[in-house]
Amino acid sequence: GELSEFFDHLRDSDEFYYDTPEELIAAYENVKKKIDARLPLLFNIAPKAPYVVKAVEAYRAQSAAGASYASPAPDGSRPGIFYINAYNLKAQPKFLLETLSIHEAAPGHHFQIALQQEIEGLPDFRKFGGYTVFAEGWALYAESLGKELGLFTDPYMWYGRLSDEQLRAMRLVLDTGFHAKGWTRQQGIDYMLANSSMAKSDVIAEVERYIAWPGQALSYKLGQFKIQELRDFSKKELGDKFDIKAFHTQILIDGALPMPILEEKIKRWVKSQS
Repeated sequence: GELSEFFDHLRDSDEFYYDTPEELIAAYENVKKKIDARLPLLFNIAPKAPYVVKAVEAYRAQSAAGASYASPAPDGSRPGIFYINAYNLKAQPKFLLETLSIHEAAPGHHFQIALQQEIEGLPDFRKFGGYTVFAEGWALYAESLGKELGLFTDPYMWYGRLSDEQLRAMRLVLDTGFHAKGWTRQQGIDYMLANSSMAKSDVIAEVERYIAWPGQALSYKLGQFKIQELRDFSKKELGDKFDIKAFHTQILIDGALPMPILEEKIKRWVKSQS
């Protein structure tokens, strides 16, 4: 059928959704174990702090994003938290399990943010601050590692990854539309519903976020593109000496950095390895 019919099928078919919040959280906990076991394939560092999967609290669920991450307590008294919004189960399709876990938890936000807090000698404003372009750029780059981690083998899980990329593409249109082209809130909602299989509740939450936070959606892709560009550069320059684990350590080991400084750092590291 038409692409729009496929979107309707994904939106409306019960087979793609869980019946209870408990089933949804359990599914994410299972994916967590699967991913955690494969991380040593691409990483030789990991945060000391663990993370847990929890449902978003009821008092804020209606307006919260579909998923988010909260950093662990610096003293180790609380783990990182990967929040899943169970307010509308029809906004949490099964095919997002793997890509969302990678982005919000490991090796995405949890890896980067928890590691940053654990770096000795880093000033507090850098341990607990950051740059959206780096943090979100890293999380998007982390999603691209899914196949290398042995994930996305199920066609619907791969669709989940592609649908998230579709979301990022729509964001570029909306961020620019609202803040440079005079788009209305309703235009944004209509555009997202027409070009995705997202639930309307998710679409509204996303649109209102882009309206309230100019430029944030654009920063995701700029950061991802730069990290991928630096990986390609490092691989080309180092050839057989290129070590993906060492590259990832270099990206993460000094905390969030502005992209020009990250680029300068990686190029200096490549020179030292040549």
